[in-house]
Amino acid sequence: MDKKELAIKYINRQSGAVELEKVPGNKMLRYLYHTSMGRLSLYALVKRKFFTSALGCLIDRRFSLKWVPGFIENHQLDTQEFLKDPKEFTSFNDFFYRKLKPGSRPVQDGLVSPADGKILAFEKMGHASKFFVKGNKFGIQDFLKDDILAEKYQGGSMIIIRLAPSDYHRFHFPASGQVGETHPIKGHYYSVSPMALKKSIKIFCQNKREYCILNSTDMGDILMCEVGATMVGSILQTYSPNSTVERGEEKGYFAFGGSTIVLLFEPGKVKIDADLLQNTEQGYETTVLMGEKIGSPVQ
Repeated sequence: MDKKELAIKYINRQSGAVELEKVPGNKMLRYLYHTSMGRLSLYALVKRKFFTSALGCLIDRRFSLKWVPGFIENHQLDTQEFLKDPKEFTSFNDFFYRKLKPGSRPVQDGLVSPADGKILAFEKMGHASKFFVKGNKFGIQDFLKDDILAEKYQGGSMIIIRLAPSDYHRFHFPASGQVGETHPIKGHYYSVSPMALKKSIKIFCQNKREYCILNSTDMGDILMCEVGATMVGSILQTYSPNSTVERGEEKGYFAFGGSTIVLLFEPGKVKIDADLLQNTEQGYETTVLMGEKIGSPVQ
């Protein structure tokens, strides 16, 4: 496959410009998902928990701090946003799931992005197949492993927020309301990079994931699902189940690696911002920041 075909292009929401993503492990992803030998390696090793766990152990060690300055410089991260001084981190992982200073991510009105990342938005779940490989459909029953729940969200809207390794990796509630308990679903650890997803959106139905229901005050029952991936050692929940939460309040964080949050909405409850739908229709993800408005309740 041509390198240009595999390049990850996205739209910068602030400027409207099409930009090219700098992908850690770019060559490895091409090898794993687009060559015969790579797919054999993927099945035998990379998707396995022990591979991800082993990498997680390495970046939890103090010696991994030596990679932090180069990572910050390479990805041009704003250290002024960090709650900790970069010298205070205890490992690369500690840096990776860093907290930000209060006010670094203003929380707007309406439906807001639960995380920093790049977003795909679908007015109806069935529209997702247009973005991915032809005939490669998103199966909500396979994704949720619950027929009753799948029926509830069938025909509703879907938003996918992809977090790259350089992104802020704490996730937050997209709306205010009453939140329930977390439900884990066992799975593998495939990459959620567009290089992998363009090949198979079914990765979402194969990876380890956790979901809960947020009974929002004005947008119905929002299903929020965190999806693990290669090198994501853990999905850690910091919220209190069966409690009232506010829009923008922290829900949890991902340990090292790229990862994804999927939001599902009941039919007729949410109006997604037009620019996000249009960009997705044209085949592009769009950059968003946590707390940034991405939709509104249907009046």
